[in-house]
Amino acid sequence: MTDLGKDQLLLAFGLTLLAGLSTGIGSAMAFFAKRTSTRFLSASLGFSAGVMIYVSFVEILSKAQASLASVYGPSGAAWAAAGGFFGGILLIAIIDRLIPSYENPHEVRKIESMTCEGGAARPAPEKLMRMGVLTALAIGIHNFPEGLATFTAALADPAMGISIAIAIAIHNIPEGIAVSIPVFYATGSRKRAFWMSFLSGLSEPVGALVGFLLLQAFFTPAMFGYLFAGVGGIMVFISLDELFPTAREYGQGHLAIYGLVAGMGTMALSLLLMR
Repeated sequence: MTDLGKDQLLLAFGLTLLAGLSTGIGSAMAFFAKRTSTRFLSASLGFSAGVMIYVSFVEILSKAQASLASVYGPSGAAWAAAGGFFGGILLIAIIDRLIPSYENPHEVRKIESMTCEGGAARPAPEKLMRMGVLTALAIGIHNFPEGLATFTAALADPAMGISIAIAIAIHNIPEGIAVSIPVFYATGSRKRAFWMSFLSGLSEPVGALVGFLLLQAFFTPAMFGYLFAGVGGIMVFISLDELFPTAREYGQGHLAIYGLVAGMGTMALSLLLMR
């Protein structure tokens, strides 16, 4: 990790950028679909959770321990990796608690919830615009460490980085819906709503870039081990606190489970084929 090639850095940054900007997919879905595809979102979010849980416990923690073992020895490395893992969970949990629940991008939103059904009055445009802007800001704050997680994983193992980037991209789709719908109904502009949603995903590559610039001088085996263990904790928390519960809340409980198992199986197969 102390001698990173230009191509390696560009690949890691490119994967993080694509994962972050997938919020635009959610925005596009919101404008071209009359109703939320709950089956698709439930299975996809479950799949994403399965990928991240499996790779965190099977691959990321083992890589963290291997890196830390060169400094602390096998026993010390196990303790250090566990500390880094729970440190990552603590970090993302604090960020999650600081975001108001309604502006939290991981609260379930449906396309049809913003329409006037049964004569219900739609919130005032000012309130809708505030909702969209605050949700975009919440995504920016929340996705900052996710960008660093994707970037770090891609630096350590490009193939694993691709899998994690796909999982993060899937989990960003509902976030795009959460931003674009209120902005559209507040302004009447699909273009403005799409771009605000699309650009909110830039926090992930920004998080990767800022994190790398701050930490690159300290990329020792110990720093890499702690960072990778923290990444594992972040992804497990995201999966258990956000992805899988959201998948079930879309009303397709069994599909969420099937997606979870499929994600684990796909990740296991890809790791076995790469050995």
